[in-house]
Amino acid sequence: MSFETKDFFNYPQYLSKKFLETSEDVNTKDKSSFETHNLECGYYTVTFCPETENYCLGMVDMVDSTKISATLGNDRMSRYYQIFLNSMSKILNKFDGKVVKNIGDCLLYYFPVCKIKNPEDYLIKSLECSFAMIESHDFICQYLKKETLPCLDYRISMDYGNVTLMKSSDSASIDMIGTPINMCAKINRKASTNGIVVGGDIREMLKKVHRYEFEEIDGYSIGLKLDYPIYVVRRNGIFF
Repeated sequence: MSFETKDFFNYPQYLSKKFLETSEDVNTKDKSSFETHNLECGYYTVTFCPETENYCLGMVDMVDSTKISATLGNDRMSRYYQIFLNSMSKILNKFDGKVVKNIGDCLLYYFPVCKIKNPEDYLIKSLECSFAMIESHDFICQYLKKETLPCLDYRISMDYGNVTLMKSSDSASIDMIGTPINMCAKINRKASTNGIVVGGDIREMLKKVHRYEFEEIDGYSIGLKLDYPIYVVRRNGIFF
């Protein structure tokens, strides 16, 4: 491997209570602190980048969030989501991942390819980020308990492939479209609670990496003759 494996395989500093501490994230009620938007009617347009790129993408989605949030008031529900999304984002940042967008209780992210050119190393780093998210579960729940909020669970799905960058007229953020994004959303529920599933392309590229073992589960039909294979990942004898 071309990078220092200790940076990605031994990361207790990413899983500490101090690292995941979110108390500095002020949950303000002052609407003036948020950017106001012009709500007048206008045309919505999108612009696509003429070039495409292969990326590893991931999606982390809370489990039973609708049921749980129904028992919380608006303020406590907002704080509940805030702790989850900010904790995931902090871990993602340590692995050079980038948030594409959040959709309620779901965070879509990707890993830029500029820092690691070797595809195998790139995917290892991306996958280790998802393991770090899973292994942070107990720390996050401890923090939620301090704020008298219920523990939360989540699922992670990952896929790799060609995507196109796009930008809309009403946002400064970059968005993406492509099969890997759709697949992450489709296969997420195939993951066990606090577990990870990956698409067949990731498994194919990492099947010779001895640190991981892949167990195939039910594939996902994409309308072709063969289903797209989906795998759970094992590391150190534990399935996630």
